[in-house]
Amino acid sequence: MQESYLVVGLGNPGKDYARTRHNAGYMVVEKLAGHWCAPWKAEPGFEVLMAKAEAFGNRLHLCRPTTYMNESGRALSRVASYLKIQVTHLLVIVDDADLALGSIRMRPSGSSGGHHGLESVEKHLGSTNYARLRLGIGRRDPDVRRITGHVLGDFGKAEMPLLEKVLERACDQVNCWLEDGLQRAMNKFNGTVDLATH
Repeated sequence: MQESYLVVGLGNPGKDYARTRHNAGYMVVEKLAGHWCAPWKAEPGFEVLMAKAEAFGNRLHLCRPTTYMNESGRALSRVASYLKIQVTHLLVIVDDADLALGSIRMRPSGSSGGHHGLESVEKHLGSTNYARLRLGIGRRDPDVRRITGHVLGDFGKAEMPLLEKVLERACDQVNCWLEDGLQRAMNKFNGTVDLATH
């Protein structure tokens, strides 16, 4: 029997934010939709864009909340409830300023780490026990905690080759999670992407 999986990329809607560091989650689900040839469709009642595919014998729902980052959980919880998604079949993808660009880390649960999108998800789901995939975006100054300008800034031209490799590796990790489970995906893909490898 087919089961349903929900992969949610967090970000901010609109072209002004499209290539910003805070939209790394969006970028992964957009690339996944391309891999699976899954067209995006607006679901206004849920405040999301959705793309659907058949993946490894199951139903895959890709989601981009069209709320702003700080209200992501509102949209995510509505969709998860409507689709009757088990928490073990939910994956949330976000940027992480505490990880260097090039690092990716999947975990089965955990705190928000100060990420406002994850804070919203935790609030609306009422749980921290859902898988999340963090993509490092680094910090300009590790001693400065207020980083709004950094996360809402575009990736630089020099960062793009590494970013593309990160996005591809993140997609591979999501596919591994779907096919082989969380532990295998963590063991195989967590770590730092090397720009020199092919």
